[in-house]
Amino acid sequence: MQGRDSSAALWRPGNFLAALGICLLRGMARLPVPLLQRLGRALGLFVWYVAPYRKRVVLTNLRLCFPEWREKERRQVAREHYASAGIGALELGLAWYAPPEKLEPLVDYEGLEHIEAVRQSGRGALLVTGHFTCMELTGRMLTMRIPCGCLWRPLNQPRFRHEMQRIRTKYMDSVLPFQDTRAFIRILRQGRLVLYTPDQGKRIKYSNLLPFFGIPAITNTATSRIARMGRAAIVPFYGYRRPDGRYRVVIEPERTDLPSDDPDADGLETNKMVERSARAAPEQYFWMHKRFKARGPGYPDVYASSTNEDLSSESAGR
Repeated sequence: MQGRDSSAALWRPGNFLAALGICLLRGMARLPVPLLQRLGRALGLFVWYVAPYRKRVVLTNLRLCFPEWREKERRQVAREHYASAGIGALELGLAWYAPPEKLEPLVDYEGLEHIEAVRQSGRGALLVTGHFTCMELTGRMLTMRIPCGCLWRPLNQPRFRHEMQRIRTKYMDSVLPFQDTRAFIRILRQGRLVLYTPDQGKRIKYSNLLPFFGIPAITNTATSRIARMGRAAIVPFYGYRRPDGRYRVVIEPERTDLPSDDPDADGLETNKMVERSARAAPEQYFWMHKRFKARGPGYPDVYASSTNEDLSSESAGR
């Protein structure tokens, strides 16, 4: 772990409120989980009704990805997404501060044998997943059974940045800067596992416009390149919050067809993995992200308007 970030000092402007937020998360870790989930749900619904942050983005994404749904159904899922995001915000307390003996009884694991098979072969693995509202907690739950690392993209807020780095370094096998590809490949060649979330569209060296739910979206095509250079397996991993309040950590069999010789085809397959997991629990996928932004000339800014007429041309080509 790096030395303490001096910008996270309590006396700096803005850090005091962040420190209070961290204290609140510590308190959340002490609450009974059903109560924490009820409080989180109330928080999310409060935002939905009173200050709906990125409501247009969420509804636009759902209209593009689920054109077969009625508008009423989309709004219901959007409302539940805010409730799920509220729960996810308070679950940070569990993910960061709850002891294993509190978390173990809450989770059901499926497919751990697939990871063991890869480890027995001496290879590392990319545990490919998507951004879900309970991702931080289910990732922590996975580390209680299997040592694995993650990529690190620093937060803007210094106090939270320092705390997240401290916590992840405590629980993770390795914490890698997201831009340090050499370290990433080296870790994989050592036979270690790394959680990898390539589902948020960013213009990088290895990216292309590929279908996501049938809609062109900027897609990370580096996944197969990294796996090939790291001599690593690609293993799908998903974590869900169940309706009964428990958690489900799912590890699927290694994708023996990946990587192939076609990075774009592999990127499309990665999108399909995330699509399948998002359909299993659509309210839990992170729809607040502008997945279809900045696609270049010839593509409309779908987030400038959320009317069905504006989106019809996007969905028509399925």
